[in-house]
Amino acid sequence: MKSYSTSEKSSGRLLITVNVLGSAGPLRFVVSENDKVATVVGTALKKYGGEGRLPVLSSDINDFLLYSATAGVDALGPSELIGSVGVRNFILCKKQKQPWKTEGRTPGIAQNGKKGWKAWLTKSFNFKIHSH
Repeated sequence: MKSYSTSEKSSGRLLITVNVLGSAGPLRFVVSENDKVATVVGTALKKYGGEGRLPVLSSDINDFLLYSATAGVDALGPSELIGSVGVRNFILCKKQKQPWKTEGRTPGIAQNGKKGWKAWLTKSFNFKIHSH
């Protein structure tokens, strides 16, 4: 009979939803509560690519940030345990390149004017609230 440590016994499985910024629909898959965020990002990218979704994304987990859809505005750290977050809905987005400060440009805003998922989310909520 195999013996388990306390952490292995308490390791549950979670069905999570990962919304990929720019993709038509969410990914859903099962993870262990003890999986690191980096592992979850890797799994999401493999599943996304395996389904042939668009836009085509890099497979490098270091190019992406995972956010809780409800528990804050800071990206999760790659070594955090996914079960410690306390939520099951996440947003995966590509890291924005930070342009160097030059005349006439604001740091942190990409050259095309996009500010990332937060701006998209705010715009979406404003549209839904103000539409008739």
